[in-house]
Amino acid sequence: MLSTETPDDAMNEPIRPAPETADRLILRVISGYAALFVVFGFLVSSPTEIGEGLVAIMTSRDTLLTDYFGVGGVGAGFVNAGLLTLSACLVYFLVGARLNGAAVAALFLLLGFGLFGKNLLNIWFIVFGVALYARFKGQPFATHINAAFFAVALSPVTSEILFSSLLPVEVAVPLGIGTGVLIGFILPPVAAQVFKAQMGFALYNMGFAAGLVGILIVALYKSYGFVPDPVLIWTTGNNLLLGSFVGFVLATMLAIGLLLDRHAPCGFARILRESGQAPTDFIAIGGFGATLINMALSGAIGLAYVLAVGGDLNGPVIGALLSIMGFAAFGKHPKNLVPIIIGVVLGSLAKPWHLADPSILLAALFGTNLAPIAGRFGWGWGIAAGFLHSSAVLSVGVMHGGLNLYNNGFAAGIVATVLVPIIIAVQSGRAPVEPPLCQPSGASGRRVDDGDA
Repeated sequence: MLSTETPDDAMNEPIRPAPETADRLILRVISGYAALFVVFGFLVSSPTEIGEGLVAIMTSRDTLLTDYFGVGGVGAGFVNAGLLTLSACLVYFLVGARLNGAAVAALFLLLGFGLFGKNLLNIWFIVFGVALYARFKGQPFATHINAAFFAVALSPVTSEILFSSLLPVEVAVPLGIGTGVLIGFILPPVAAQVFKAQMGFALYNMGFAAGLVGILIVALYKSYGFVPDPVLIWTTGNNLLLGSFVGFVLATMLAIGLLLDRHAPCGFARILRESGQAPTDFIAIGGFGATLINMALSGAIGLAYVLAVGGDLNGPVIGALLSIMGFAAFGKHPKNLVPIIIGVVLGSLAKPWHLADPSILLAALFGTNLAPIAGRFGWGWGIAAGFLHSSAVLSVGVMHGGLNLYNNGFAAGIVATVLVPIIIAVQSGRAPVEPPLCQPSGASGRRVDDGDA
């Protein structure tokens, strides 16, 4: 029997009977990594450089790709990401939100995109818009908080309007704020609807929704003669420094996972048996310790790939690695993400670009949001999904003018929506794929659907 809860509810409501102390522990760990980003920022840059860099970051255009290391410096980029995530953690604490796998994914995604595109100024209008939507629905903000911090995918729209040279300040400020609030209000219902189209096989569902809304925004811009110029700020030459830092983060994450739970390896084995089709809360399935191990190992695979193809470590790439790590709490694991990367590699071999080129490198990392296809239907279909994604992601960005930071999420949503019905049709004789079901709170914590192995 199908669940009566909406995808939006499933993304935000916990599916495990977690005590309050467990939520606080998860929040402390995430806050600790956010604070580590701030400390690292001050270690590599002076306070004066960081202050000037933060001002430059908050007043810059943030369309894809805007590497904050190139805008305000490495130190300012890390401080922006760390303070942004600490602020979000405070919001989670104040509203009493539950810290499930989706929350971990949302916070790590914020930490990652705090290095390129999201800053201490441009996200809050959209968050406020989602809060207004929750009030309009008569629901507590805590039930929509994950959607709020996923929805800031369109935060560059706010910056684009606020700091536009084509608009007077008295027009730009209210228009930018109002647009951000409106985006936050409309994105949750749009995301709930498009989830039905891709059935949880593209983990960055908000990226799919934001891409569609972004297309409408760009269409409105163009009709009034305002077309956002493309941006490409991509820094190089920091692989040793940044690789050492990311390696330290991964090592500590693995150690903390093992220390928190002596049964974590068994929990990790349970995680590996899951398809990852959303919503799948790995904290509920394997425990927080096992989830941290999965986050560390999944991130290590991404880092190894970047170094193997000779890619640059900078704001966007580290953001992509943090995205893998965050969604390793909510759908990704080594067994289902590797086929996607292989597919992107194969899709690049006969084409005129290099695996280390910015768009292709990010496609391999962010494209892992299609991991549930490999987890559910096997490596062959996962490789096919990655192959298609490597081409699709290069063509859709122009549609939303780079205003949707989750461009790979938009492309993957299209790939999943088209490819999954084809897979189902080809695999005749098997039970049809249904939208994923969640157990109510108080159950064993294991998601039940027809894809369980």
